[in-house]
Amino acid sequence: MTEKAVGEIRVKDRVVHQAGEVPLVIHSKLSGPISGLSFLRRGLLFAELSMIAYNDLDEARIAARIIGFDEVTYYDRDGSQAYRFRNEHDCVIACRGTEPNEWNDIRADANVASVLAETVGRVHRGFKREVDDLWPMVETALLDNDLPLYFCGHSLGGAMATISGGRCFLSHIQSNPTELFTYGSPRVGDRRYINYVQLDHYRFVNNNDIVTRVPPALLRYRHSGAEVYFDHNGRIRKLGLVSKRRDKWRGFLRSLKRWKIDHFSDHSIHRYIDALIVAVQKEDEVVDSGGTAKPPAAYASVDED
Repeated sequence: MTEKAVGEIRVKDRVVHQAGEVPLVIHSKLSGPISGLSFLRRGLLFAELSMIAYNDLDEARIAARIIGFDEVTYYDRDGSQAYRFRNEHDCVIACRGTEPNEWNDIRADANVASVLAETVGRVHRGFKREVDDLWPMVETALLDNDLPLYFCGHSLGGAMATISGGRCFLSHIQSNPTELFTYGSPRVGDRRYINYVQLDHYRFVNNNDIVTRVPPALLRYRHSGAEVYFDHNGRIRKLGLVSKRRDKWRGFLRSLKRWKIDHFSDHSIHRYIDALIVAVQKEDEVVDSGGTAKPPAAYASVDED
């Protein structure tokens, strides 16, 4: 066990702890390209990068280096924030999610009006504004990128990553997004928009996570990408619409017995990471016994809303 201090930040093994804040426990470790990881390990990696994106630059640099990213760049304009993580193999844009004390984030989440997208269809006005604030910096950073490119984010950051990834895909930027991973993301646009922007998008949903249900489908908002659903026991399952509703009720009733409302607790990025850690451990057991890791299609399905 090793421990060292970097300014006011203490690092012990793979735990980064700044006084007064929740420690960052890092599980992912890169020894080569991201493409060499199994789907579940990629899911865990991007969930941890989405978590790291909530932290300040000093913490983010330390945590990212533990994973294997030696270059970290922070973008911030008018409260819209994102990180770029790079190493010799890959480039990742991680958008920062909702922070309840930040007015810009609350405004973006509350503004359900839609506006015309850059291409076809309509997107959420608040989410698009957040991306518009950052896009000139992100675009400049990606113009000369020749590495495989990934986008990720949690909550509002998931919505921003979805719009940013689509904008990058349709722009003059030479490097197209390889994959997009989002966690607890709200709906971003209407059906025309999500059908036009075709990315390999994996959208993780934790049981009763309330943010994944807004803006309402009644206002013609739709989810994009393939859904990876965690049931009320934290297991990845491909369920039909009726079975999923039953499972959500089970999760809700169980939370009431614990005097909690899981619609909000299920949204925590740490809940997503905990579930992925268990899934990766089970996958490792299968591989160690001579089996193989399953492809994305074994876990992901098209959402039915």
